[in-house]
Amino acid sequence: MPLTSDDDIATLLRNTRTIAMVGASDKPQRDSNRVMEYLVGRGYRVLPVNPRITGQHVHGEYVWRELDQIGVPIDLVDCFVNSSRVGAIVDQAILVGAKAIWMQLGVIDEDAAARAEAAGLKVVMDRCPKIEIPRLGIEPVTEID
Repeated sequence: MPLTSDDDIATLLRNTRTIAMVGASDKPQRDSNRVMEYLVGRGYRVLPVNPRITGQHVHGEYVWRELDQIGVPIDLVDCFVNSSRVGAIVDQAILVGAKAIWMQLGVIDEDAAARAEAAGLKVVMDRCPKIEIPRLGIEPVTEID
């Protein structure tokens, strides 16, 4: 069952430090770019993943082709893609040992969510962290908790 309670979502966001954003864009007018900028401004390390712009930089971070290339622990994989692409991302997230999957507004895949949960990942579906963080009163990320 995806996380739906405010307490569970707030706990996930408070425990997250590194986010891999699949579908990150280098175009400032795109929602993924604005959400990434917001998250970086809140202290999260956001690693963009997008095969179309691999090797470029978005908000100071190198853009990776795939999750398995990142090479650092990933707390949360933010899926900024069409629902039909989430299943493959979830499978990669499981393989790299990510702790959670976040599906953006309008992104819903019940089967992928069930696979992620069966592998021990937390799942949030059809929500945006840029909306949830201020709504839940999440403080900016700091190195020392």
